[in-house]
Amino acid sequence: MSETNGSDNGMRVDTELVKRLAEMLDENDLSEIEVEDGERRIVVKRKLAGAPAPAPAPAPPAPVAAAFAPPAPPAAELSAANHPGVVKSPMVGTVFLAGEPGAAPFVAPGSEVKEGDTLLIIEAMKVMNPITAPKAGVVKEILVQDAQPVEYEQPLAIIE
Repeated sequence: MSETNGSDNGMRVDTELVKRLAEMLDENDLSEIEVEDGERRIVVKRKLAGAPAPAPAPAPPAPVAAAFAPPAPPAAELSAANHPGVVKSPMVGTVFLAGEPGAAPFVAPGSEVKEGDTLLIIEAMKVMNPITAPKAGVVKEILVQDAQPVEYEQPLAIIE
């Protein structure tokens, strides 16, 4: 769905793209995102709450691929919620670390996983939803207990 922005140049604005970019800002805790496609350039910015931070020294230009990655927080500020390998709950429900009571857990800290491997299950409305590894790596930490209720976007595990 595209709309014209009303200016004389007739530039067409893809409102769905702008909406998705704005959602990406929130999901990745970014303050600005820019997309360029031929002659069309879209920049979406948001104002952050709180006091303005002092301006940092200019950094050398980043490669294009890195420009879209969220910045890594300093080690002192790294927590489960903002860890680059965090796996968050996609829903509200109850976590189960194993396929059935008394069975071995799907994964444990130190387990090596491949992308798509089941990490745990979240039961929501009597439906068992497998939560899979978004990438290959080693499970650093399981942040929930078996049969624990979880909220949307709650950190579940960390994969490095």
